[in-house]
Amino acid sequence: MQKNPLHFYRARFSVAPMLDWTTRHCRYFHRQFSQHSLIYTEMVTTGAILHAKYDHLDFSYKENPVALQLGGSDPKQLAYCAKLAEQRGYQEINLNVGCPSDRVQNGAFGACLMAKAELVAECIKAMQNEVAIPVTVKTRIGIDHQDSYEFLCDFVQKVHQAGCQEFTIHARKAWLSGLSPKQNREIPPLDYERVYQLKRDFPQLWISINGGVKTIEEIQQHLQYVDGVMVGREAYQNPSLLGYIDQALFDPQRAVVSPRESVLKMFPYIEQQLSQGVYLNHIVRHMLGAFQQCKGARQWRRHLSENAHKQGAGLEVLEQALAFVEE
Repeated sequence: MQKNPLHFYRARFSVAPMLDWTTRHCRYFHRQFSQHSLIYTEMVTTGAILHAKYDHLDFSYKENPVALQLGGSDPKQLAYCAKLAEQRGYQEINLNVGCPSDRVQNGAFGACLMAKAELVAECIKAMQNEVAIPVTVKTRIGIDHQDSYEFLCDFVQKVHQAGCQEFTIHARKAWLSGLSPKQNREIPPLDYERVYQLKRDFPQLWISINGGVKTIEEIQQHLQYVDGVMVGREAYQNPSLLGYIDQALFDPQRAVVSPRESVLKMFPYIEQQLSQGVYLNHIVRHMLGAFQQCKGARQWRRHLSENAHKQGAGLEVLEQALAFVEE
């Protein structure tokens, strides 16, 4: 299928997929800080899309550009789900080849797929045959004792030959047993140089780096060697970082967006969601870290945590919480 260049979005900066965190409410909030960041969904399995009663593809076009991260290893199912996602307005499909959790391995997808490059290639080809938007891969630098640079290159080469042009590399290997997902984000050492080398050896590919990045300065440093940077937990726990992204990476004339601005811009959305029966806590739990660097941040978090879950809680809870904060 011919690619539509209007759909093609280069992820110079992206917010990582994070289970239970990058929900549609979180993504909408993050979008208030940055118009240009690519934001990823939580990983959604093909089984959930195909069989669950809940609409796992639900999102607002105002969140775009958004990439749907799929979990699965059946090429036909992945292709069908990718097509559904494209029809719904997502800007990218990303295949999870990096999650090391036991649950994901039991489903025969995630990081364990690094050992099955031919299957990953088949999955990529099947999805690309169905959609015009980019189909990308997020992976690790290795798994278990298969962690040589040659192993990584072989994986990337085979998947690239199937048509994949974009890879996001978490610069740690994953242990498929013995470590929890949290430990797998912290214990295996970061090896940024290996990702830089990958870009040097595959200059035709779009290579983004992920893992341990926390500041604008670190992002700019990485961008001297790779094409894009993905930030995860720091973007969620300290979303004010996102307020600097558009100015620092995309448009020097663009003003920095403050946490207060972003919170206030959420009011119409929150009002709409409340009118549809959504509980306030389901939205504001993603906003607790907004004022992490500000005086009054603790009172902000406490007031929301103690009051947002109450029956009938509305915008007044946010207004009261804002009164505690000095920027």
